[in-house]
Amino acid sequence: MKKAENIIVGISIGDLNGIGSEVILKTFEDVRMLELCTPVIFANVKILSFIKKNLNSEVALHGIDRLEQLVKGKINVLNVWREGVDINFGQNDENVGKYALKSFVAATSALKEGLIDVLVTAPINKYNIQSEDFKFPGHTDYLDKELEGNALMLMIQDNLRVGLITDHIPVNEVAKHLTEKLISKKIETINTTLKQDFGITKPKIAVLALNPHAGDNGVIGKEDDEIIRPTIKKIFDSGILVFGPYPADGFFGSAQYEKFDAVIATYHDQGLIPFKTLSFGTGVNYTAGLNKIRTSPDHGTAYEIAGKGLADYTSFKEAVYLAIDIYHSRNEYLELSKNPLKVKEKQLETKKGA
Repeated sequence: MKKAENIIVGISIGDLNGIGSEVILKTFEDVRMLELCTPVIFANVKILSFIKKNLNSEVALHGIDRLEQLVKGKINVLNVWREGVDINFGQNDENVGKYALKSFVAATSALKEGLIDVLVTAPINKYNIQSEDFKFPGHTDYLDKELEGNALMLMIQDNLRVGLITDHIPVNEVAKHLTEKLISKKIETINTTLKQDFGITKPKIAVLALNPHAGDNGVIGKEDDEIIRPTIKKIFDSGILVFGPYPADGFFGSAQYEKFDAVIATYHDQGLIPFKTLSFGTGVNYTAGLNKIRTSPDHGTAYEIAGKGLADYTSFKEAVYLAIDIYHSRNEYLELSKNPLKVKEKQLETKKGA
Protein backbone atom coordinates (compact mmCIF):
# COMPACT_ATOMS: atom_id res chain seq x y z
CA MET A 1 0.00 0.00 0.00
CA LYS A 2 1.26 3.50 -0.81
CA LYS A 3 2.01 5.92 1.97
CA ALA A 4 -0.45 8.80 2.19
CA GLU A 5 1.99 11.37 0.82
CA ASN A 6 2.58 9.25 -2.29
CA ILE A 7 -1.07 9.11 -3.36
CA ILE A 8 -1.32 10.85 -6.71
CA VAL A 9 -4.55 12.86 -6.94
CA GLY A 10 -5.43 13.70 -10.54
CA ILE A 11 -7.65 16.75 -10.97
CA SER A 12 -9.62 17.67 -14.09
CA ILE A 13 -9.93 21.45 -14.45
CA GLY A 14 -13.63 21.66 -15.31
CA ASP A 15 -15.11 24.78 -16.94
CA LEU A 16 -12.42 27.48 -16.95
CA ASN A 17 -15.08 30.22 -16.84
CA GLY A 18 -16.56 28.77 -13.65
CA ILE A 19 -15.29 28.44 -10.07
CA GLY A 20 -13.44 25.13 -10.57
CA SER A 21 -9.94 26.65 -10.82
CA GLU A 22 -10.64 28.86 -7.81
CA VAL A 23 -11.71 26.02 -5.51
CA ILE A 24 -8.72 23.94 -6.64
CA LEU A 25 -6.23 26.75 -5.91
CA LYS A 26 -7.86 27.58 -2.57
CA THR A 27 -7.75 23.91 -1.52
CA PHE A 28 -4.01 23.67 -2.08
CA GLU A 29 -3.17 27.03 -0.50
CA ASP A 30 -3.10 24.91 2.65
CA VAL A 31 0.39 23.38 2.41
CA ARG A 32 -0.66 20.54 4.71
CA MET A 33 -2.62 19.11 1.76
CA LEU A 34 0.72 18.33 0.09
CA GLU A 35 1.60 16.10 3.03
CA LEU A 36 -1.49 13.99 2.26
CA CYS A 37 -1.10 13.67 -1.49
CA THR A 38 0.66 14.73 -4.66
CA PRO A 39 -1.81 16.70 -6.83
CA VAL A 40 -1.62 16.90 -10.61
CA ILE A 41 -4.00 19.26 -12.41
CA PHE A 42 -4.78 18.38 -16.02
CA ALA A 43 -4.80 21.77 -17.75
CA ASN A 44 -2.20 24.30 -18.89
CA VAL A 45 0.17 26.01 -16.46
CA LYS A 46 0.02 29.41 -18.24
CA ILE A 47 -3.79 29.47 -18.15
CA LEU A 48 -3.84 28.47 -14.49
CA SER A 49 -1.19 31.10 -13.69
CA PHE A 50 -3.42 33.74 -15.33
CA ILE A 51 -6.39 32.64 -13.20
CA LYS A 52 -4.17 32.52 -10.10
CA LYS A 53 -3.07 36.14 -10.71
CA ASN A 54 -6.70 37.24 -11.21
CA LEU A 55 -7.60 35.70 -7.85
CA ASN A 56 -4.50 37.09 -6.08
CA SER A 57 -3.55 33.55 -5.14
CA GLU A 58 0.01 32.91 -4.02
CA VAL A 59 0.18 29.14 -4.56
CA ALA A 60 3.22 27.96 -6.50
CA LEU A 61 2.46 25.90 -9.61
CA HIS A 62 4.86 23.39 -11.14
CA GLY A 63 4.31 22.87 -14.86
CA ILE A 64 5.10 19.46 -16.37
CA ASP A 65 4.73 17.94 -19.84
CA ARG A 66 4.68 14.28 -18.81
CA LEU A 67 3.42 12.54 -15.68
CA GLU A 68 6.89 11.05 -15.19
CA GLN A 69 8.05 14.61 -14.32
CA LEU A 70 5.65 14.85 -11.39
CA VAL A 71 7.27 16.20 -8.18
CA LYS A 72 6.13 15.35 -4.65
CA GLY A 73 5.42 18.34 -2.43
CA LYS A 74 4.42 20.55 -5.38
CA ILE A 75 1.17 21.44 -7.12
CA ASN A 76 1.83 19.86 -10.49
CA VAL A 77 0.06 21.12 -13.63
CA LEU A 78 0.22 18.74 -16.60
CA ASN A 79 0.12 20.69 -19.86
CA VAL A 80 -2.70 18.89 -21.68
CA TRP A 81 -2.72 21.62 -24.35
CA ARG A 82 -0.30 24.38 -25.41
CA GLU A 83 -2.41 27.10 -27.00
CA GLY A 84 -3.95 30.04 -25.16
CA VAL A 85 -7.62 30.10 -24.18
CA ASP A 86 -9.75 33.23 -23.78
CA ILE A 87 -11.13 33.26 -20.24
CA ASN A 88 -14.34 35.21 -19.60
CA PHE A 89 -15.49 34.37 -16.09
CA GLY A 90 -19.19 33.68 -15.81
CA GLN A 91 -19.71 33.11 -19.53
CA ASN A 92 -21.06 29.96 -21.15
CA ASP A 93 -18.44 29.40 -23.87
CA GLU A 94 -18.43 26.44 -26.26
CA ASN A 95 -14.68 26.82 -26.86
CA VAL A 96 -13.96 26.66 -23.11
CA GLY A 97 -16.09 23.51 -22.99
CA LYS A 98 -13.63 21.85 -25.41
CA TYR A 99 -10.80 22.38 -22.94
CA ALA A 100 -12.85 21.06 -20.03
CA LEU A 101 -13.33 17.91 -22.13
CA LYS A 102 -9.61 17.69 -23.05
CA SER A 103 -8.74 17.84 -19.35
CA PHE A 104 -11.33 15.27 -18.28
CA VAL A 105 -10.51 12.78 -21.06
CA ALA A 106 -6.77 13.02 -20.36
CA ALA A 107 -7.32 12.58 -16.60
CA THR A 108 -9.63 9.59 -17.15
CA SER A 109 -7.04 7.99 -19.43
CA ALA A 110 -4.34 8.45 -16.76
CA LEU A 111 -6.69 6.93 -14.16
CA LYS A 112 -7.35 3.90 -16.38
CA GLU A 113 -3.64 3.38 -16.92
CA GLY A 114 -2.85 3.65 -13.20
CA LEU A 115 -0.70 6.77 -13.69
CA ILE A 116 -2.80 8.54 -11.07
CA ASP A 117 -4.37 6.84 -8.04
CA VAL A 118 -7.64 8.76 -7.77
CA LEU A 119 -9.51 11.39 -9.77
CA VAL A 120 -11.22 14.52 -8.46
CA THR A 121 -13.24 16.42 -11.06
CA ALA A 122 -13.99 20.14 -10.97
CA PRO A 123 -17.46 21.17 -12.25
CA ILE A 124 -18.22 21.17 -15.98
CA ASN A 125 -21.01 22.81 -17.94
CA LYS A 126 -22.97 19.79 -19.18
CA TYR A 127 -24.11 21.74 -22.26
CA ASN A 128 -20.95 23.30 -23.68
CA ILE A 129 -18.91 20.11 -23.17
CA GLN A 130 -21.04 18.12 -25.61
CA SER A 131 -19.31 17.00 -28.83
CA GLU A 132 -19.09 14.07 -31.24
CA ASP A 133 -16.83 12.34 -28.70
CA PHE A 134 -18.82 13.28 -25.60
CA LYS A 135 -22.57 12.73 -25.67
CA PHE A 136 -23.14 12.07 -21.99
CA PRO A 137 -25.27 13.84 -19.35
CA GLY A 138 -22.19 14.22 -17.14
CA HIS A 139 -18.95 12.83 -15.74
CA THR A 140 -20.55 9.73 -14.20
CA ASP A 141 -21.98 8.36 -17.45
CA TYR A 142 -18.67 8.75 -19.29
CA LEU A 143 -16.74 7.06 -16.48
CA ASP A 144 -19.27 4.21 -16.47
CA LYS A 145 -18.43 3.60 -20.14
CA GLU A 146 -14.65 3.96 -19.77
CA LEU A 147 -14.04 2.07 -16.52
CA GLU A 148 -14.91 -1.39 -15.23
CA GLY A 149 -17.96 -1.93 -13.02
CA ASN A 150 -21.40 -0.34 -12.68
CA ALA A 151 -21.38 3.36 -11.81
CA LEU A 152 -23.65 4.63 -9.04
CA MET A 153 -23.89 8.27 -7.96
CA LEU A 154 -23.38 8.34 -4.19
CA MET A 155 -23.61 11.65 -2.35
CA ILE A 156 -21.67 11.71 0.91
CA GLN A 157 -21.34 13.97 3.93
CA ASP A 158 -19.86 12.29 7.01
CA ASN A 159 -22.22 9.33 7.73
CA LEU A 160 -24.98 10.55 5.42
CA ARG A 161 -24.79 8.61 2.13
CA VAL A 162 -27.47 8.97 -0.53
CA GLY A 163 -27.41 6.88 -3.72
CA LEU A 164 -29.69 6.92 -6.74
CA ILE A 165 -31.45 4.16 -8.67
CA THR A 166 -31.99 6.51 -11.63
CA ASP A 167 -30.03 9.72 -12.07
CA HIS A 168 -29.93 11.95 -15.17
CA ILE A 169 -33.25 11.06 -16.77
CA PRO A 170 -36.50 13.07 -17.05
CA VAL A 171 -38.93 12.63 -14.15
CA ASN A 172 -41.67 11.39 -16.49
CA GLU A 173 -39.45 8.44 -17.46
CA VAL A 174 -38.45 7.33 -13.95
CA ALA A 175 -41.24 4.77 -13.40
CA LYS A 176 -40.52 2.80 -16.57
CA HIS A 177 -36.82 2.53 -15.62
CA LEU A 178 -37.58 0.95 -12.23
CA THR A 179 -37.09 -2.71 -13.06
CA GLU A 180 -36.16 -5.55 -10.71
CA LYS A 181 -32.85 -5.88 -12.55
CA LEU A 182 -31.87 -2.20 -12.15
CA ILE A 183 -32.98 -1.97 -8.50
CA SER A 184 -31.09 -5.17 -7.64
CA LYS A 185 -27.93 -3.97 -9.40
CA LYS A 186 -27.95 -0.62 -7.57
CA ILE A 187 -28.57 -2.19 -4.14
CA GLU A 188 -25.85 -4.79 -4.67
CA THR A 189 -23.43 -2.09 -5.86
CA ILE A 190 -24.02 0.10 -2.84
CA ASN A 191 -23.76 -2.88 -0.48
CA THR A 192 -20.34 -3.80 -1.93
CA THR A 193 -19.24 -0.15 -1.86
CA LEU A 194 -20.12 0.23 1.82
CA LYS A 195 -18.04 -2.84 2.63
CA GLN A 196 -14.96 -2.22 0.52
CA ASP A 197 -14.79 1.59 0.45
CA PHE A 198 -16.15 2.47 3.89
CA GLY A 199 -15.20 -0.56 5.99
CA ILE A 200 -18.78 -1.37 7.08
CA THR A 201 -19.05 -5.13 7.68
CA LYS A 202 -22.87 -5.51 7.61
CA PRO A 203 -24.34 -2.42 5.94
CA LYS A 204 -27.95 -1.38 6.50
CA ILE A 205 -29.58 0.17 3.44
CA ALA A 206 -32.89 2.02 3.11
CA VAL A 207 -34.78 2.40 -0.17
CA LEU A 208 -37.20 5.29 -0.73
CA ALA A 209 -40.59 4.77 -2.36
CA LEU A 210 -41.33 6.23 -5.78
CA ASN A 211 -44.86 7.43 -5.01
CA PRO A 212 -46.26 9.58 -2.19
CA HIS A 213 -47.06 7.49 0.89
CA ALA A 214 -45.31 4.53 -0.82
CA GLY A 215 -48.35 4.26 -3.10
CA ASP A 216 -50.96 3.93 -0.33
CA ASN A 217 -51.63 0.28 -1.22
CA GLY A 218 -51.94 1.07 -4.91
CA VAL A 219 -54.18 4.12 -4.57
CA ILE A 220 -51.33 6.49 -5.62
CA GLY A 221 -49.44 4.27 -8.02
CA LYS A 222 -48.59 0.57 -8.08
CA GLU A 223 -44.81 0.61 -8.65
CA ASP A 224 -43.91 0.44 -4.95
CA ASP A 225 -46.07 -2.63 -4.28
CA GLU A 226 -45.53 -4.42 -7.57
CA ILE A 227 -41.83 -3.76 -8.28
CA ILE A 228 -39.85 -2.11 -5.48
CA ARG A 229 -41.18 -3.98 -2.42
CA PRO A 230 -40.89 -7.53 -3.90
CA THR A 231 -37.38 -6.75 -5.17
CA ILE A 232 -36.27 -5.51 -1.74
CA LYS A 233 -37.67 -8.67 -0.11
CA LYS A 234 -35.85 -10.89 -2.59
CA ILE A 235 -32.54 -9.10 -1.96
CA PHE A 236 -33.08 -9.13 1.82
CA ASP A 237 -33.68 -12.88 1.68
CA SER A 238 -30.35 -13.26 -0.14
CA GLY A 239 -28.55 -11.81 2.89
CA ILE A 240 -28.29 -8.07 2.19
CA LEU A 241 -29.76 -5.85 4.92
CA VAL A 242 -32.02 -3.67 2.77
CA PHE A 243 -35.30 -2.18 3.97
CA GLY A 244 -38.22 -0.21 2.52
CA PRO A 245 -39.71 1.26 0.49
CA TYR A 246 -40.07 4.21 2.87
CA PRO A 247 -42.30 7.20 2.04
CA ALA A 248 -39.82 9.89 1.02
CA ASP A 249 -41.59 12.96 2.42
CA GLY A 250 -40.92 12.35 6.12
CA PHE A 251 -37.84 10.13 5.88
CA PHE A 252 -35.19 12.82 6.24
CA GLY A 253 -37.18 15.26 8.37
CA SER A 254 -37.76 12.58 11.01
CA ALA A 255 -34.04 11.64 10.95
CA GLN A 256 -34.83 8.05 9.93
CA TYR A 257 -31.78 8.19 7.68
CA GLU A 258 -29.53 8.14 10.77
CA LYS A 259 -30.47 4.47 11.34
CA PHE A 260 -28.94 3.40 8.01
CA ASP A 261 -25.50 3.32 6.43
CA ALA A 262 -26.94 4.46 3.10
CA VAL A 263 -30.21 5.59 1.57
CA ILE A 264 -31.18 4.87 -2.04
CA ALA A 265 -33.56 7.29 -3.73
CA THR A 266 -35.54 6.30 -6.81
CA TYR A 267 -34.73 9.47 -8.77
CA HIS A 268 -32.33 12.42 -8.80
CA ASP A 269 -34.14 15.23 -6.97
CA GLN A 270 -35.78 12.89 -4.44
CA GLY A 271 -32.31 12.15 -3.08
CA LEU A 272 -30.32 15.28 -3.85
CA ILE A 273 -32.69 17.94 -2.52
CA PRO A 274 -32.67 16.58 1.07
CA PHE A 275 -28.98 15.69 0.79
CA LYS A 276 -27.92 19.20 -0.21
CA THR A 277 -30.21 20.70 2.43
CA LEU A 278 -28.59 18.59 5.16
CA SER A 279 -24.98 18.72 3.94
CA PHE A 280 -24.70 22.54 4.02
CA GLY A 281 -22.30 22.79 1.07
CA THR A 282 -19.82 20.22 2.42
CA GLY A 283 -21.12 17.22 0.48
CA VAL A 284 -19.17 15.14 -2.02
CA ASN A 285 -20.28 13.27 -5.13
CA TYR A 286 -18.62 9.83 -5.28
CA THR A 287 -18.90 7.57 -8.32
CA ALA A 288 -19.30 4.22 -6.57
CA GLY A 289 -19.23 0.79 -8.19
CA LEU A 290 -16.21 1.27 -10.46
CA ASN A 291 -12.73 -0.22 -10.34
CA LYS A 292 -11.23 3.27 -9.98
CA ILE A 293 -11.97 6.10 -7.54
CA ARG A 294 -13.52 9.40 -8.59
CA THR A 295 -15.01 12.15 -6.44
CA SER A 296 -16.20 15.69 -7.09
CA PRO A 297 -17.70 18.63 -5.19
CA ASP A 298 -21.49 18.67 -4.98
CA HIS A 299 -21.88 22.03 -6.75
CA GLY A 300 -21.75 23.31 -10.33
CA THR A 301 -19.81 25.98 -12.21
CA ALA A 302 -21.45 28.86 -10.27
CA TYR A 303 -20.93 31.35 -13.11
CA GLU A 304 -22.58 34.11 -11.08
CA ILE A 305 -19.60 34.32 -8.67
CA ALA A 306 -16.81 33.05 -10.93
CA GLY A 307 -13.58 35.07 -10.95
CA LYS A 308 -14.62 37.12 -7.91
CA GLY A 309 -12.79 35.14 -5.22
CA LEU A 310 -16.07 34.36 -3.45
CA ALA A 311 -16.26 30.59 -4.02
CA ASP A 312 -16.42 28.27 -1.00
CA TYR A 313 -13.86 25.51 -1.53
CA THR A 314 -15.06 23.26 1.33
CA SER A 315 -16.81 20.73 -0.90
CA PHE A 316 -13.82 20.38 -3.24
CA LYS A 317 -11.43 19.93 -0.32
CA GLU A 318 -13.74 17.28 1.15
CA ALA A 319 -13.75 15.56 -2.25
CA VAL A 320 -9.94 15.30 -2.11
CA TYR A 321 -10.06 13.98 1.48
CA LEU A 322 -12.73 11.40 0.59
CA ALA A 323 -10.83 10.14 -2.46
CA ILE A 324 -7.75 9.56 -0.29
CA ASP A 325 -9.78 7.85 2.47
CA ILE A 326 -11.52 5.53 -0.01
CA TYR A 327 -8.18 4.68 -1.63
CA HIS A 328 -6.88 3.49 1.77
CA SER A 329 -10.12 1.69 2.71
CA ARG A 330 -10.31 -0.16 -0.60
CA ASN A 331 -6.65 -1.24 -0.44
CA GLU A 332 -7.14 -2.47 3.12
CA TYR A 333 -10.29 -4.37 2.10
CA LEU A 334 -8.50 -6.02 -0.82
CA GLU A 335 -5.58 -6.93 1.47
CA LEU A 336 -7.93 -8.45 4.07
CA SER A 337 -9.88 -10.31 1.39
CA LYS A 338 -6.73 -12.18 0.46
CA ASN A 339 -6.40 -13.37 4.05
CA PRO A 340 -9.67 -14.60 5.68
CA LEU A 341 -7.90 -14.86 9.07
CA LYS A 342 -7.21 -11.11 9.04
CA VAL A 343 -10.87 -10.46 8.25
CA LYS A 344 -11.88 -12.46 11.36
CA GLU A 345 -9.33 -10.56 13.48
CA LYS A 346 -10.66 -7.21 12.23
CA GLN A 347 -14.26 -8.23 13.00
CA LEU A 348 -13.23 -9.20 16.55
CA GLU A 349 -11.45 -5.84 16.98
CA THR A 350 -14.60 -4.03 15.80
CA LYS A 351 -16.75 -5.94 18.34
CA LYS A 352 -14.32 -5.11 21.17
CA GLY A 353 -14.38 -1.45 20.18
CA ALA A 354 -18.17 -1.45 20.24
